[in-house]
Amino acid sequence: MGIKSKVINNAKWIIICKVIQSLLQLVIGMLCARYLGPENYGLINYASSIVAFVLPIMQLGLQSTLVQEFTEKPHEEGKIMGTALVMDLVSSVFCIGMVGVFVSVANAGETQTIIVCLLFSISLIFRAFELLQCWFQYKLKSKFPSIVMLCAYMAVSLYRIFLLVTSKNVFWFAVVNSVDYGIIGIALLIIYNKISTQKLEFSLGLVKTLFSRSKYYIMASMMMTLFQNTDHIMLKLISGDAENGFYTAAITCATILQFVFIAIVDSMRPVILAGKQTGSADYEKNLSRLYCVTIYMGLAQGIGFSIFAKLMVYIMYGAEFMPTVPVLQVLAWYIIFSYMGPVRNIWILAEGKQSILWKINLAGALMNVAINALLIPVMGAVGAAAASLFTQIFTNFILGFIVKPLRENNKLMLKGLNPKYLLDAIKG
Repeated sequence: MGIKSKVINNAKWIIICKVIQSLLQLVIGMLCARYLGPENYGLINYASSIVAFVLPIMQLGLQSTLVQEFTEKPHEEGKIMGTALVMDLVSSVFCIGMVGVFVSVANAGETQTIIVCLLFSISLIFRAFELLQCWFQYKLKSKFPSIVMLCAYMAVSLYRIFLLVTSKNVFWFAVVNSVDYGIIGIALLIIYNKISTQKLEFSLGLVKTLFSRSKYYIMASMMMTLFQNTDHIMLKLISGDAENGFYTAAITCATILQFVFIAIVDSMRPVILAGKQTGSADYEKNLSRLYCVTIYMGLAQGIGFSIFAKLMVYIMYGAEFMPTVPVLQVLAWYIIFSYMGPVRNIWILAEGKQSILWKINLAGALMNVAINALLIPVMGAVGAAAASLFTQIFTNFILGFIVKPLRENNKLMLKGLNPKYLLDAIKG
């Protein structure tokens, strides 16, 4: 099978499984949102944002570099994978403690909030096993994790239906992620052991080697998480759980097709990195093609979601969530610019410019906090949406022209605006 066929087949499995998963998520998610109401729905997503803040520390940046490690040292796959898993498991325990300390101080006296956040943070232990997906991506065997994730989500959907039918309180909903990632982690570990020719091993000496490359992504991911989740936390503290609930509902609608972008980017990552490694003439062309596909898909989504925002919100969440409509109409344009970032990060890794990542995301994080501080007190959830959009435009587009080392990447991005690349991708 040729490399193009492998990429398409790999992406196909991701997309097919994600389509089914998204349909389930759409139905079960809107039922849960209606049951919980804006306040409890906002509380669950506040807990999600708090956990997201420590996630970059837990992951240690390894999810961004492992494919490159496998490409360079295929004979040490088992040792690399095993060492990375142990590193993430150890850091996950530390991060759960960090969540406990933070909410105990920031939400002192709010017993329900503290318990929900701690229950939600348990998922960090199981999320360590997400690293196994990097090996499946590298092997272009994403059908395995895709099927596993679909099965896990079906099981979790049944769990959520049980919670709805039996009218359980918000604490039960806080452990949904732990159930989900627990099933995925165990299943991926079993599949890896069955199909891999190399057993998982831990090497203390390899810890330093892996960390020396991934460390740049920790700060970069923290900054990215800061400007992706600051809005949720500031909305909770400034405007309350209800506004956070409206904002979360808008994000859920805006990112409902996100799995398509993820599938395409994840499937192209090993091909682009291998192209750079071998000096392939298609290296830069593939990057421009990837930019082209994600940008034009984002544009189409932005137009459609802006027009049908009211209908989407009413169908998914009901009249109680109608303040979500103007928020969604702003966030609908977020996707175009948000997926310029992951494509740019592939280029940064291929070119060995990881040390600049934290500076890019620090600039974005500072801008996001500043704009949120200005707009949320005046505009609430709509202000948070506007802050997120402006931040993505600045970080993933404008900054590429300002920072000299990124200008070459922006040239490839601008080339990707040529519809010719889109036609090539469709023909391919």
